[in-house]
Amino acid sequence: MPGSEAVRRTTLRSQIADALRDEVIAGRLPAGRQFTVKEIAEQYGVSATPVREALLDLCSQGLLDVELHKSYRVRAFSYADFRDMVEARALIVEGIFRLPRSFKGAAGAPLAEHTLNAVPPAALASVRRRAEEAARAAVAGDLDILIGYDLRFWRELAGLVGNPYISDFLDRVRVQSWIFTVPLLRRLPTLRGRLWHGHGELVEAVAARDAFAAERIIAAYNEHSLALIASVTE
Repeated sequence: MPGSEAVRRTTLRSQIADALRDEVIAGRLPAGRQFTVKEIAEQYGVSATPVREALLDLCSQGLLDVELHKSYRVRAFSYADFRDMVEARALIVEGIFRLPRSFKGAAGAPLAEHTLNAVPPAALASVRRRAEEAARAAVAGDLDILIGYDLRFWRELAGLVGNPYISDFLDRVRVQSWIFTVPLLRRLPTLRGRLWHGHGELVEAVAARDAFAAERIIAAYNEHSLALIASVTE
C-alpha cells in the first residue's frame, strides 16, 4: 500500500519516543546519561531513522540535549529549574480557571463553552476516575503508579477547556517536573503519606464551579511540592 512504510516509521517513531520518555521519567535513564542513535536502534531492533526522529522529538520537548559529537544526553534540571516549572504550571492552571467568559478567539467565536464554567458534570466523570486512581497511588506512596495516573489526570483536566495548546504546554512542564523530582523522591525511605493527593478535592472544586477553591488547592499543592523537594535537596 502506498505510504505504508511512512506510516510504519511514524508509528515506530512515536513508540520509541514514548518508551524513552517513560524511561527518563522513571529515572531509569538518569540525568546526564549519554547515548547514541546506534545504541538505541540496536536496543529496540529497528533502523536508525525512526530512532533519530524520536530523539529529536524528545529534544524538542526539552528532555534531551544534542551533544556536539552526535550523541544525546538526558537533560539535567536544577532546583532553580524546578521552581520555574512550578511557577509555569501554576500560571497555566490558574489561567484555565480565570479564562474570561467573554474571551474570543482569532475568528471571533466565543470560547465560553470551552471554559471550565461551562463543562457539564458528566464531562468530569473520566477526570474524576483519574483523580481517584492518582490519589490512591499517592497516599500509598507508589511513585511508579502515581506518575502515569497523575500525568493523565492533569492532561484530561486541562483538556476540559478544549484548547490543545494549553494541554500540551501543561503536559510538557509536568513531565519535566517529574524528571527532576523522581530521583530525589526515591531517596526517601518511604513516600507513604508524603505525596500530594488532592486530585479528588480539585475535581470537586471544578465540579462545583468554585474557581477560588480550585486556585487555593493548586496554590497549596505547589507549596507542598516545593517544600517536599527542598527537604530532599538540603
